[in-house]
Amino acid sequence: MNEDLKVNLSGLPRDYLDAGANENISAAVSSQVPVVESEPELVVNPWDIVLCTSGTLISCENAIVVLIIFHNPSLRAPMFLLIGSLALADLLAGIGLIINFVFAYLLQSEATKLVTIGLIVASFSASVCSLLAITVDRYLSLYYALTYHSERTVTFTYVMLVMLWGTSICLGLLPVMGWNCLRDESTCSVVRPLTKNNAAILSVSFLFMFALMLQLYIQICKIVMRHAHQIALQHHFLATSHYVTTRKGVSTLAIILGTFAACWMPFTLYSLIADYTYPSIYTYATLLPATYNSIINPVIYAFRNQEIQKALCLICCGCIPSSLSQRARSPSDV
Repeated sequence: MNEDLKVNLSGLPRDYLDAGANENISAAVSSQVPVVESEPELVVNPWDIVLCTSGTLISCENAIVVLIIFHNPSLRAPMFLLIGSLALADLLAGIGLIINFVFAYLLQSEATKLVTIGLIVASFSASVCSLLAITVDRYLSLYYALTYHSERTVTFTYVMLVMLWGTSICLGLLPVMGWNCLRDESTCSVVRPLTKNNAAILSVSFLFMFALMLQLYIQICKIVMRHAHQIALQHHFLATSHYVTTRKGVSTLAIILGTFAACWMPFTLYSLIADYTYPSIYTYATLLPATYNSIINPVIYAFRNQEIQKALCLICCGCIPSSLSQRARSPSDV
């Protein structure tokens, strides 16, 4: 009833006043409510997509090798244990590349960066160390051919596996335990959050292992040539046959070392001379070939092996081709 006694002092229609009041209230409310801007679209680096794709291919390819060796009890000789170690390391490296892509765009935090880089460093270190262990095993199998198939060789193989995986895990734990550049960007290497000193240690270690592998493969090549020459004399082979066998062995060793150097050497040298101020495209361009080494490893070390080929054929088609069952190992199969 009091509302009916109120006087319209403006002389304007009450409906007009009500409309104006509503507009003023709306304007006041809109001025107080903060404007919510639309979130920027997630931009994905094409290089990261390529690395993730490479990691997927690495994981699938090496998972096959790991399953073959794990599924077949006859593949427990030292050589297959080392090939399995190489495949497992490359498998973890592929998984690390995939996780790195997922965490970089979906779950960004310092903890995920450290865990991811630790996994990648540990797995790639184990891969390179496994390649060195395979080289040592091949040298011992030729130099100590009479005593190679003994319990001492098996024990030595397990010791090598424990040492290489222990060392690789320690290298992977360094960024997680505090040796990183998250607090001081000026100490960053080309791969953040690895420090410049950490990357330098990894690069120098790689160069040392490559030099050791080169020396061992030169000795293996000499032994293969000598064995091929002795077999040729015993069986009265022609000189051309000895030449072909020796050339095949040397070509195989050249492919192994050449592939390893071509994949890892660019990134190793770049890590020594560059730091975080360099354009990231150079890091991607040198790191990508290094990942390709984990794609090529199963082809060189696993799928070329006759026993693994037999196991793969048994799993896939349940039979062994006659070409595999009748093939004999030659001195060039190193």
